Amino acid sequence: MTISRTNRSTTREVHPENIVDFAAISSMLERAAGTDPARAKEIIHKAAAAKGLNLLDVAHLLTVTDPEVQNELFETARRVKNTIYGRRVVVFAPLYVSNICVNDCAYCAFRSKNPHPRRTSLSNQEVEEEVRALLSEGQKRVLLVAGESNSEQAVDRLFQCIDLVYATRHGKENIRRVNVNFAPMSIDDFRRLAEHSIGTYQSFQETYHRETYVSVHPSGPKADYDWRLGTMDRALSAGLKDVGIGALFGLFDWRFELLALLQHARHLEESFGVGPHTISVPRLEPAFCAPLSRDPACPVSDQDLRRVVAILRLAVPYTGIILSTREKPELRRELLALGVSQISAGSCTSPGGYSSRRNRELAQFSLGDHRPLDEVVRDLAIHGYIPSFCTACYRMGRVGKDFMDLAKPGAIRRHCDPNAMLTFQEYLLDHASEKTRETGVQALSAHLGAMDHKRAKLTRQLLTKVCQGHRDVLV
Repeated sequence: MTISRTNRSTTREVHPENIVDFAAISSMLERAAGTDPARAKEIIHKAAAAKGLNLLDVAHLLTVTDPEVQNELFETARRVKNTIYGRRVVVFAPLYVSNICVNDCAYCAFRSKNPHPRRTSLSNQEVEEEVRALLSEGQKRVLLVAGESNSEQAVDRLFQCIDLVYATRHGKENIRRVNVNFAPMSIDDFRRLAEHSIGTYQSFQETYHRETYVSVHPSGPKADYDWRLGTMDRALSAGLKDVGIGALFGLFDWRFELLALLQHARHLEESFGVGPHTISVPRLEPAFCAPLSRDPACPVSDQDLRRVVAILRLAVPYTGIILSTREKPELRRELLALGVSQISAGSCTSPGGYSSRRNRELAQFSLGDHRPLDEVVRDLAIHGYIPSFCTACYRMGRVGKDFMDLAKPGAIRRHCDPNAMLTFQEYLLDHASEKTRETGVQALSAHLGAMDHKRAKLTRQLLTKVCQGHRDVLV
């Protein structure tokens, strides 16, 4: 079977079985069943070199429940995370522009057969109001999100919204990078998207288990498993440089989903020379009038989610791991240490929810972390992290394979660490509360003290420029 849609052009055939091999996953899990703790420790020791793991290694780690092995897994994941990413954490906010959707996803409040939520698509003025509200809080990176529609007008509207977000100003401030989480497109539309200077394009398979996928997506374009599975092939073929994949954990066995995610990542790297820029790990949370969301078929415990993040960090050490505000603050702190490198903060999952709080009843799903951005930033600094609003790599051309060529030998930190500190300094000067500013100054001082002399000297000079009023200073 090949992935195709009527009147949607492609440049290459995509065979679903070449992306996710169900038989291979089942075989690996069977072979790994009852893995000896000593064997698992060997794999963890190998992973400490930050060179990644093969799928059979991952399967062995998935089947081990020995507490001592799990503790060693977590400790190794912490070390690898710190080696590659240091203490910086990228911060962003989702920006929902529509909750109109033609799909009937059984777990989502936006599903087409949910009669209760008021459907809305933001006008140009409302998009601008949302952007100004985000800028006033200090956000610099947004993830544009919308429901799915069959019409070409919806795709055109997405492009208009991207341009609107970039064009909107709040004083002298602007959103510096728009990432996009939008319905799968034809390769022709992806080519058009590539002309709009986005950062990363995201689309999640939700579940890689075909039978489960069909049962939870009974109608709408999203019901086509194969078309969705080929999304990233079309996106990369069309010229997009960075893509993000993910699974909605809780729809099927998380062990299967994790191996399928990694198969998908491997397929992209083998086919295009670069794997996914990010992998997201959302967990099924309650959504209004979506019964499946309140009674997951395959519940994922907090400990399971810790294992998901730690194993991903060891398996694909240079891939960003994204965690949303679905999770509570305490668990988010733990998962940051185990491997998460990007988080949403101060999030709202309803159209118009930043500028008009009355719209928050239109949320796509329940949040676990309701803290405003300033409180999240302060908490990160208290726990030894540098919140990063940096978008330099996108604008300096360090994307796709070029980014990975710098990331794998560790050279990217020469840029990322100073840029994170510079954008954090901007936030402290322009938006932080007094309490957050005091905490942030201490955090910056500690991180400068841990840098080598040459980088610390350069970073101090650039921080001085920021304090003198310069903005968007890049390394």
